[in-house]
Amino acid sequence: MGVTGIWVIEEQCTGCGVCVDACPFDAIRINEEGIAEIDEEKCTLCGACVDACPFDAIEMKRGESSVEINKGDYSGILTFAEVNEGELSKVALEMLSAGRDIADKRGTKLYSVLIGGEGVEKHAKTLINHGADTVYYIEHKDLFHFHDELYSEALKKLVEEIKPEVFIGGASAVGRALLPRLAANIQTGLTADCTELDIDTETGNLLQTRPAFGGNIMATILTPNHRPQIATIRPRVMPVPEEKDRDGEIKRFEFDPTPYKISKIIKEAVILGDEEVNLHEAEVIVSAGRGVGSKENMNLIYEFAKKLGAAVGASRAVVDAGWISYPHQVGQTGTTVAPKIYIACGISGAIQHQVGMRSSDIIIAINSDPEAPIFDIATYGFVGDLHKIIPELMKKL
Repeated sequence: MGVTGIWVIEEQCTGCGVCVDACPFDAIRINEEGIAEIDEEKCTLCGACVDACPFDAIEMKRGESSVEINKGDYSGILTFAEVNEGELSKVALEMLSAGRDIADKRGTKLYSVLIGGEGVEKHAKTLINHGADTVYYIEHKDLFHFHDELYSEALKKLVEEIKPEVFIGGASAVGRALLPRLAANIQTGLTADCTELDIDTETGNLLQTRPAFGGNIMATILTPNHRPQIATIRPRVMPVPEEKDRDGEIKRFEFDPTPYKISKIIKEAVILGDEEVNLHEAEVIVSAGRGVGSKENMNLIYEFAKKLGAAVGASRAVVDAGWISYPHQVGQTGTTVAPKIYIACGISGAIQHQVGMRSSDIIIAINSDPEAPIFDIATYGFVGDLHKIIPELMKKL
């Protein structure tokens, strides 16, 4: 079933306001005529107001899904093995950890798929040694650089042929661009940024757990009526499986990208020197907030990070001020990270920033405001001037 619309039956609405209190997205108000109004831009069609209304004055129409499937035709777990500029990413191995666990519980095979330029097959044995039973590789000179349109078409063709029950990928920049497009192309559901996956061994429904409502609750989401069930998992949430010498199958999957109409052509990929940053895989991150004070003061953050062998992150305020480039931004509108150690320097800790880093193993906060929200989630906290505290810490290092 799919939701096709929601509206207020004005003749039955009394303006009691129960729906306003029930809406978790602040999408309903009582207008001047005393009738409830729904803001369609804010409404997510969750149905909370329909259930709450004591006068049955809100109606949500549901229509039949346009996709009919036989779930019995689908089996096996498939992971996307991300390759960046010819090199296998760490997140590709992390996905095998989640996939192996689900495949074993379901009593089925674990597949993995590689897409890339000529020679990408070389990574297949690594995937098998980390848990895959079968590796499919899609190889073409035009696929060396990541291209969401072409990669999506290749995966669609593979998925339609092998029919996996579950498809898992990393919630990296590549995964976030690719897998939602694939889900739309094959008309199935996707749960993004999961922190935990499990499976109902009887129904085959994937239990996809992720933070919701700004990270204040953990929601477990199902896709009961469509296959495959697609989920992306935050990098560094899953461990890299132990490497063993395993046997497995390596199969080439034929895909010719040349006939497909695409909206863009990638001529060159450029690594921006000092701007190169991979926060997803960093084990330690030193992150700067507005409390740093100025662009010139960012030198202290860079020096501190260098001492620790850490990556440099930042809050949105620092990026918006032009003190550092966007790839360093951590938070709801930036990168979601989960390092072993996250050091927040002069970051107040608004919920939008917390969403992007609260899964870190250890959080160290340095802030002059003892009431800053960052201290609510910090493992350790320093209250004081970061320009005095950080130099003292560097002396200890």
